[in-house]
This record gives sequence, C-alpha cells and structure tokens, in this order.
Amino acid sequence: MLHILWTCLLLTIAAYSPITISAEQPTHAEYSGIEITVNVNTAEAAELATLLSGIGEKKAQAIVLYRDENGPFLKVDDLTLVKGIGPALIDKNRSRIKL
Repeated sequence: MLHILWTCLLLTIAAYSPITISAEQPTHAEYSGIEITVNVNTAEAAELATLLSGIGEKKAQAIVLYRDENGPFLKVDDLTLVKGIGPALIDKNRSRIKL
C-alpha cells in the first residue's frame, strides 16, 4: 500500500512540474542555405573570432595585428604568416574567408 502511495505522489509531482526540453544550438555549418563569410582585411577581431571556426579571441587579435603591421592579406594562404594559424585551420575556414 505504501508503495502505491509513493508512486501516486511521484506521478502527481511529475504531472505538475514544468517540462524542460533542451535543444542544441546549431553550429555555423548547420545553417543550410546561409553562406557565412568574413573579410579578413577589414573585420574586427571579435568578428573573426565569432565567424571563423577554431579562431578564438587571441588568434583573431593576432590576425588583426599582423594585418595592421604588414598590410592587407593578398591571398588566403597568407594567413599562415600569422603565428598560430596553420594550413589545416585555413582549409577548415577557406569557404568563409574573403579578401
């Protein structure tokens, strides 16, 4: 009998509890039909960090600093001249990077 009472109590609590459904936020690549691009010659560090995969605030600031000291990037692969930016990172973002 006690078991039935506990079961009823738990069912009552569950019935009146708010339901929370968690959905994962889509990543950049999951927005089908939307092309995300960033001009590395004009973008601020915050834009680079937000729009490029694998680029955090520190690497984004390094890109802006390099650009300010050396002029605009002439080709996408010139980003490898920035410390911390390698070919794999560029390939991962190649479709997003504009000059």
